[in-house]
Amino acid sequence: MSGSTSSYEHKASASPRNRKLKSKASATKLNKARKATRNGNPSSPSSSSGSTSVPADDEGFLLQNESPLSHNSPLSDFLSPFRPASTQWVARYAFVSFALILRLAVGLGPYSGQGQEPLHGDFEAQRHWLELTQHLPMREWYFHDLEWWGLDYPPLTAYHSWLLGAIARFTNPAWVALYDSRGLEDYDLKSFMRATALFSELAIYIPAVIWYVRWACKRQHQSPIAQSISASAILFQPALILIDHGHFQYNSVMLGFALLSIVNLLNNKWLAASFFFVLSITFKQMALYYSPVIFAYLLGTCVFPRINFMRLVSIGSVTVGTFLAVLAPLYLTAGGHANGLAVLQQAALRVFPFGRGMWEDKVANVWCTLNTAVKLKVLFTPEELQRISLLATLAGISVPMLVVFFNPKKHLLPWAFAASGWAFYLFSFQVHEKSVLIPLMPSTLLIAGVTNRSDENQRVLPIVFWINNVAMFSMWPLLAREGLALQYFGMTLCWNWVVGNFNMLSSRNGAVSNVLPRGSSLAARFWQLVIVSSYAAMLLVHGFELVLTQTTLLARFNVLEQWPDLVVVLNVTLSCACFVIFWLWCLVNLVLLRNVRD
Repeated sequence: MSGSTSSYEHKASASPRNRKLKSKASATKLNKARKATRNGNPSSPSSSSGSTSVPADDEGFLLQNESPLSHNSPLSDFLSPFRPASTQWVARYAFVSFALILRLAVGLGPYSGQGQEPLHGDFEAQRHWLELTQHLPMREWYFHDLEWWGLDYPPLTAYHSWLLGAIARFTNPAWVALYDSRGLEDYDLKSFMRATALFSELAIYIPAVIWYVRWACKRQHQSPIAQSISASAILFQPALILIDHGHFQYNSVMLGFALLSIVNLLNNKWLAASFFFVLSITFKQMALYYSPVIFAYLLGTCVFPRINFMRLVSIGSVTVGTFLAVLAPLYLTAGGHANGLAVLQQAALRVFPFGRGMWEDKVANVWCTLNTAVKLKVLFTPEELQRISLLATLAGISVPMLVVFFNPKKHLLPWAFAASGWAFYLFSFQVHEKSVLIPLMPSTLLIAGVTNRSDENQRVLPIVFWINNVAMFSMWPLLAREGLALQYFGMTLCWNWVVGNFNMLSSRNGAVSNVLPRGSSLAARFWQLVIVSSYAAMLLVHGFELVLTQTTLLARFNVLEQWPDLVVVLNVTLSCACFVIFWLWCLVNLVLLRNVRD
């Protein structure tokens, strides 16, 4: 399209009728491009000259390189006014604003432990840490009253709590008054805490997502609007929103630092990547789920294609230096070497509580699922379970580590991070429901960079959408217990709608649903069977739970009295089976993609 387009032409092209015609024309071009690509001839005759060219959109970007979301989802309709490259800054403001609105809407609901005496929940834990960091010397942070939400996250979380606590103390000292503020349930306090989660995510996680998507989409030569659409799909993903802004935590900070590390790896900034990854680990220890992959990848870049000893020393120095910088305040304020070591030892014991057990509540990992049939805690001692868990986890992460060590290629990073994260979630020690956010983040990043070139490439989208829905389903017992059922169903349905999973219900011409992989190959048939059967099973579990809550049936069959955890066990078993399948799929793709050039 020429830059000298008249204002009349611009207005005409912006009308709803012309946008619809252009959308149909783009869909027609896209179908031709797919057929040509499958036939081994990606070019087609140009209408303006006798030469051949690959079908392109009005901005000159090849349709076969574009994401299926760019022409086949309500997200593309929402952002269609901003298709010209010159308006992409407006598109970013639009989808970021809408992402914040979704988080604010979820935040209107209840939070963890609201109205639940005596200890309340995670909301009170986060508020209490603001309180204790404001009133106690640093050397007492990890020792103080461990029965009332003792601090059990790494030091960077404590410093973050201190900063937010200072703001809270300035705004309203009653919110963080020592002892007197325990269990405080005040609407203004709730609004303040919600705002801290929102601004923490806006400062770290949201920019990291935008920067990652920019790299992934540019690698596939996708248009700027495709970048905005992919970033929107990732930011609207409901699991993180419901945990951070419904349940209430600051997981987005840890995930944001980890994603900033990935972004710097993609840009060959090894030292910055090491710095941000240490920040991620020292904010929440669960970031260790990613550590084997980033270690293997960085080591691989120092060994292949030739040994680079100075790079290895630089990376090691930055890593150690960042750890020391984060830990130094705890050590230096303890009053002597012995006291400093005691504080660091106590912090380590609080951060890695092996005495708590293999899992908390009912979580959809392998051990909790096996325990429904084989009572692991009866057959094995806690020490034996720790060793079994360690061996299984090492086996689970070995493939992604080996692949990225011998093939340190950028496009493998999200696959490797996802595979490592799922291995830790499925096999490691001390896992809870919310831990699913760690493997889910890199899994969701796979949305960016998906193209229309083949059915195999397009297959990624339905599978990623599916695993996000399964992850949401796995957290249903937690969310339902906290009164977030409305937010659970509302956000799940909203996200599936905007990414085009409900297109089969649309009257729009050419609308194709993204809920199932396309094609008739054996792999496509397998995934169609898995996705349809698992969605049907999830609906049946929800329906079964609804039926069991009817008092007449309960009185007749006494089902919940005989099996009080029946619905939760069904949830855990189904979710775990799906997670294992997805983890294996990540491993297969890692191996298949290892020889593809960056």
